[in-house]
Amino acid sequence: MKTARVLLTLVLAASAAGVISAQTDLDAFMQEVLIRRDDNWKKLQQFVLDERERMEVRGPGQALLWGQRSDYTWFIRDGFFVRSPMKVNGAVVGEVDRRKYEADYLKREQERERRYRRREGDATPTATTPADAPGNLDGLLKQTRQPGFISSSYFLRFKFDEGHYALVGRERLEDRDVLRIEYYPTNLFAPARRRPQEDQQNPRNQDREKQSASEAQVMRLMNKKSKVTLWIEPASHQILKYTFDDLGWDFFPGQWLARLTDVSANMTMFQAFPEIWLPRAINMDFEMLFALGPVHVHYDVDYHDYRRADVTTKVGIPDRP
Repeated sequence: MKTARVLLTLVLAASAAGVISAQTDLDAFMQEVLIRRDDNWKKLQQFVLDERERMEVRGPGQALLWGQRSDYTWFIRDGFFVRSPMKVNGAVVGEVDRRKYEADYLKREQERERRYRRREGDATPTATTPADAPGNLDGLLKQTRQPGFISSSYFLRFKFDEGHYALVGRERLEDRDVLRIEYYPTNLFAPARRRPQEDQQNPRNQDREKQSASEAQVMRLMNKKSKVTLWIEPASHQILKYTFDDLGWDFFPGQWLARLTDVSANMTMFQAFPEIWLPRAINMDFEMLFALGPVHVHYDVDYHDYRRADVTTKVGIPDRP
């Protein structure tokens, strides 16, 4: 009997060691995936693309309450990816409005780059371009932060979360053998950071602390009841697709007014250029139940027509690349 107990203990210990080793390997793999997830756009210094953005709000019986469709082109100006509006609901955007949008977008991106460089201790100045300068694709990219179409695609800004990944199988996607991995987050959602207050005795600070504690509790529950599924090409550590599902967010306040019944989202990548994976589509759906019936919100973005930029091409309508 004593010998049997010893053998059973050894078997259980070996099994536990195997599980721990497998989890450690998976954690190391996911850490590499998250480190390299935004490297692709840097591999090809000059390319342009088109974007179609659509949003619809539908009420009971799928009646359309509001909808909008917008078309954009992304191009490089002064070393930055700039988003340029082309059409809204089929109507061409006027030249003045388009150029103002481009100039404002470029200014915001340059300021973001400056803030990023200051935080990283890099004092290299970021050049600026007058709003009326020709939009030629001059030189290589200067920006080091993700362009908008990349950061928007990784809208789930999950960080490495050791011990919360599970390998659930192997599949075929985009003509590639991929791993399907489920992620059960603990830090996907977090309360917004607040600036420290100089006067700690200010009565308003107590209200802020209570609000922060309430937000932290909601975020903890959102993490607990969320799941992310990722399809990853193992050799390149490339995310080809991920989906987000809520597992029942029935803890939000105000249930008497409206109840959030469903939240889902997904993002897909594709090989826009040889061995360069870039975003293809984002889809999000939200459904809320009111006294008068359900309201469904659908949002999607399609990135298409990726192409190498011609450095002599001028930006404008209709001669845009």
